[in-house]
Parts: sequence; C-alpha cells; structure tokens
Amino acid sequence: MHRYFIYLAYDGTNYHGWQIQPNGDSVQETLTRGLKTFLRDETLEVTGAGRTDAGVHARLMVAHFDSHRPLDADVVTDKLNRILPPDISVYRVREVRPDAHARFDATYRTYKYYITTRKDPFSRAYSWRIFQPLDFETMNEAAKILFDYIDFTSFSKLHTDVKTNNCRIMQAHWEQTGPDEWVFTIQADRFLRNMVRAVVGTLVEVGRGKLSVEGFREVIEEKNRCSAGTSVPGNALFLVDIGYPEALFNLDE
Repeated sequence: MHRYFIYLAYDGTNYHGWQIQPNGDSVQETLTRGLKTFLRDETLEVTGAGRTDAGVHARLMVAHFDSHRPLDADVVTDKLNRILPPDISVYRVREVRPDAHARFDATYRTYKYYITTRKDPFSRAYSWRIFQPLDFETMNEAAKILFDYIDFTSFSKLHTDVKTNNCRIMQAHWEQTGPDEWVFTIQADRFLRNMVRAVVGTLVEVGRGKLSVEGFREVIEEKNRCSAGTSVPGNALFLVDIGYPEALFNLDE
C-alpha cells in the first residue's frame, strides 16, 4: 500500500466546510470524488489534517489517501486539477511513509484572520469589515495571555466529541498590513472547533473597550464558552500552513 499527502488550497465560500456533510457539498467530498474518478477506486478515502467550518478558506490544507499501486505524483496533481472545480487547487502530491497521518502527525497549524475598516467590493468576501476603531495595541497585550494557558474550553464549540480541550499556542498577534487592514495570526499544535473565530471575537471585545486585558484572562480561566465573545464571520478566516516532521517523507526508514 502506498500513502500520499495532497497539498491543496480552496475557497470555502460554496462549501459546508471541509468535512463530509449529509446536507451539503464539502471540500473533502469533492476531493474524494475527484480521486475516485481518476484512480477508479470506489473504496478510496481521504483524511484531512483538520476540518474547517462552513465558508472558511485554506491557502494550504493537507490530506492523505492510499493507493494499491505506485503513482506518478506529478500526473496525479495535473489530473486532479483538471477534474476539480475552479475553487479547489492541488499544489502537490507527495508519497509519504505508509504510517504517516495528515491529522495526527501535524506538529502545528497556522490560521490568519483578516479585518478591514473600509468598504472594499474586491475584498468583502475574504475579510470582515468593522465600523468602529479598535485598539489593536491592547488586543495584542491580551493575545499574549494565550501563551499562559493550555485549556481553551472557553473558545470551543459546545458538545464536541474531543477528549481534551488542551492546545499549545505558538503564535498569536495582530499586525497591520495596510492603511485599513489588519491580520491576526495564530499558530498552535491543534485547534478546537470554532476556536479561532471565538478567540478573535473575544479579542475584538477587548479592542472595543468592552473587555479589559485582565478580563480576557478571566474568560480563559472560567472555561465557559458563554463567557467568551461571539464567533466572528468565517469568510475572513484562512488556514495558511501545516507542519510535519521531515521523517514522514523518508521512505527508506
């Protein structure tokens, strides 16, 4: 059995998220259908590095699948891009060790959230427009508090099936990228469902002066989703990077 990683990007606007859903199109289902068509294998399954919510985008998602025969990675990449719709693009297909896992072997994931303070018809689908000034300096002070904790129950969607709400935050900061544009970058070993959007929503409460920096700390310590801010819109959120140990690509081991 040969296992392959697929590196892909997608515009999530027309999808009900990454994961296969009973009531709408998903990126996972679309990619799986494309692979089954090309490889003529109805038993084929695709496993992603995580699952993005409805409307959320990915500049880089990684998934794996198995093949009973060796494949030409360049040919698979080319054929998939011909089969898949315009809003999904495959960057690369790479063979990995048979025990490599796109989800469980990932060492970090990085997300970015985009905010704009002006009306722009060309970025409205990919950023969240706000109508009042935010104190980004204070928001960055609050974001640093995330490094002090590992239990982020307050930012998790309720009634999920995960065994732990612990995550290790590696990056968390706001940066101005234009006269009216800001981006929040957050990196962790794993994320809970809806976590990034809840973190951003709570930091925005700090930026609006409705929550103090110490109040942000208290939200985390309460471990109660109702204490945190509302989730911000998903259309401005992008999964941008996923890291893996180099040993996964050493097929001789």
